[in-house]
Amino acid sequence: MTATLKSLLLKGQQQLANSSDSPRLDAEVLLGHVLQANRAHLYANPDREITATTQAAYEQLLNERRTGRPVSHLTGQREFWSLPFAVTPEVLSPRPETELLVEQALQHIPADRASAVLDLGCGSGAIAIAIATERPLCALTATDISRAALNIARNNAATNKCEQIRFVEGSWFNAVGTQRFDLIVSNPPYIATSETELTDPELVYEPQQALYSGTDGLDDIRLLIDDAPAHLHPAGILLIEHGFNQADEIASLFAQQNFSAIRTHVDLAAKPRVTEGRLATQD
Repeated sequence: MTATLKSLLLKGQQQLANSSDSPRLDAEVLLGHVLQANRAHLYANPDREITATTQAAYEQLLNERRTGRPVSHLTGQREFWSLPFAVTPEVLSPRPETELLVEQALQHIPADRASAVLDLGCGSGAIAIAIATERPLCALTATDISRAALNIARNNAATNKCEQIRFVEGSWFNAVGTQRFDLIVSNPPYIATSETELTDPELVYEPQQALYSGTDGLDDIRLLIDDAPAHLHPAGILLIEHGFNQADEIASLFAQQNFSAIRTHVDLAAKPRVTEGRLATQD
């Protein structure tokens, strides 16, 4: 029987029904990738007949997706902040909930003057690049301990024409010496090592050092909050993404380091996701 776009999308959705939270979307993205066509084309041409070679390539992607491999790894790209990002197993795939971190960062970055911003543990560069596209006057520094991740981030910055980002290799604040910033953002590892069997099955394909952080998931976050005051200008802002059940502990850590105006923001699922604090000025 001749396969059409409509029949292949239905087939893909059915095959992924038990292995994906978004089987229809996954089928659309994978078929669009094989055809090098956008989703609008798929629906504008439901009766387009598809060659056997293309069907076989699509079937292969569906089979790999059913094993839990992330769609972004199968296509080599992911959309974030309506921008294209290349991704590989060396970096976390940017996730929709992290857009909240960008949204809150933009609230603190003036659009009409320069501001110094640091993105710690930048991975694919998604956060820094999203900020750069919205605040072209902003001077951004993005760090990562992984050289492979930084190479991907640099390429993503070039793809999205973000020339004002300085990429630096190093572990957290070691990468920036004594430099101070107006705003620091980070999506650090925050999963407890005891939760390796309880999290999203796709995470097995992600870089483990970017996911897990001690027995309670807070080892790296403690370090960031403890060291941030030495790298912020007076009244500077620290913004950290975290797990939905960590907000109270993180707010307490902020308070211990003399941060004020501490607030936690919820994501689209109404889960606590980002906490911010302002460094108190000296009297």
